Amino acid sequence: MTHVIGKRRARLRQQLLALIRDVVSQEELEAQIDHLLAEVLEDAPLALPERLAIDDEDEDQRIVVTGMGLVTPFGIGIEPFWEGLAAGRSAVGPMTLADPTNYPCQVAAEVKGFEPREYMDFKEARRMSRSCQFAVAAARMAVQDANLTLDDGSRDHIGVLIGCGTTSMPDSEQAMRTLIEKGGMKVSPFFIPASLPNMPACQVAIQLGLRGYTSAVCTACAAGAQAIGEAAAAIQRGEAEVMLAGGTEAPISQLSLAGFSVMRALTGRNDEPQRASRPFDVERDGFVPAEGAGVLVLERLSSARRRGARIYAELLGYGSSCDAYHVTAPDPSGAGAARAIRRALAHARIGPQQVDYINAHATSTPAGDVAETNAIKQAFGEYATSVPISASKSMFGHLTSAAGAVEAAATILALRNNLIPPTINLEQPDPECDLDYVPNQARPAELQVVMSNSFGFGGVNAVLIFRKMG
Repeated sequence: MTHVIGKRRARLRQQLLALIRDVVSQEELEAQIDHLLAEVLEDAPLALPERLAIDDEDEDQRIVVTGMGLVTPFGIGIEPFWEGLAAGRSAVGPMTLADPTNYPCQVAAEVKGFEPREYMDFKEARRMSRSCQFAVAAARMAVQDANLTLDDGSRDHIGVLIGCGTTSMPDSEQAMRTLIEKGGMKVSPFFIPASLPNMPACQVAIQLGLRGYTSAVCTACAAGAQAIGEAAAAIQRGEAEVMLAGGTEAPISQLSLAGFSVMRALTGRNDEPQRASRPFDVERDGFVPAEGAGVLVLERLSSARRRGARIYAELLGYGSSCDAYHVTAPDPSGAGAARAIRRALAHARIGPQQVDYINAHATSTPAGDVAETNAIKQAFGEYATSVPISASKSMFGHLTSAAGAVEAAATILALRNNLIPPTINLEQPDPECDLDYVPNQARPAELQVVMSNSFGFGGVNAVLIFRKMG
């Protein structure tokens, strides 16, 4: 028996060394593996890894969030957004931005009371898509919230990275109607620039005069989160000193309604709009379409401290992956999403037991919620049952490409307020979704490290980890 265990130890040790030889120094790696092998093969309980001390790291490589701007179905700005989340209130109602007659879904989470001229010239606003207007408004609010000075000296070093998925469905629909009814030469000359997926980022740069690194991320429902993660990397590699990063989407139209309806992706619970979005519930039947935008100000910790900025949180980790499984359906095993979670944990250099809260992607689709549950179980192992998880989309629907950014803001606000927003409408938990989803009522908690999941069509997964500062 001793000989067998010895052979198993040697073979396992060799495989582990081959897999992760480049992660740490050879001596440290061998010591850690020998300790792990001793515990595993002798059936001793695994000790909890301690959080690595990183407060003394180079502050130029640590990225923090110093401002946020939000346009959401709860209202304009941070305050109404957090009030709605903390209260567990639904922002879903009857659809008004498009005629839903003859479609199975007739509810939506729409932005009410948005006035573009408060954030930009009215003439300029008329030439933009609604999603561009949202992005510009959110960016202006984020800059103001961060108390960021925009002048000739700073504008060359401030960049923009905005996620946007479906360009502008309402503008595409209107252009097609005009083409059919009046002919192609009557289509608006602003249709193409209004509908390009890079235009939200470019309009933010144009309207605010930002001349730094500017780009777009177009990865469907993962776009907002990926934009934040990639913007942080842009700062770390010297592309910019400050980045405005997030996502925007205004997809509500008959065109998008038709497309998602024939895919059977949307809810059909029209008689009770506020109960339509119900992630992890056995009666969930699809997502609620929504619109909005979220923009974060990211900068180096050294920069934030130098200018005395208020710091919301540190962006501690970011991970991304692809299911490589299907154009719309998630890998039911959750393996791809689990890879993104593990990569974010590795980037943050923490263990799963050190995550105090997860803001789930949780769209309220039958397949998606089970796949995410499986992913969390794979990545968190025995700790999956102890970490609180909640679904913001239960309250404000699915903002598609803006979801990752808006939900990152929700996660950060939960961290700052030590309050986990609930998953509302969770009345009959799905037996396959058997984790702690904080049902129906917000939960006070001492939060230090929090995670936000975002998963998109095409199998793209993005995970962000934030930690409290101070």
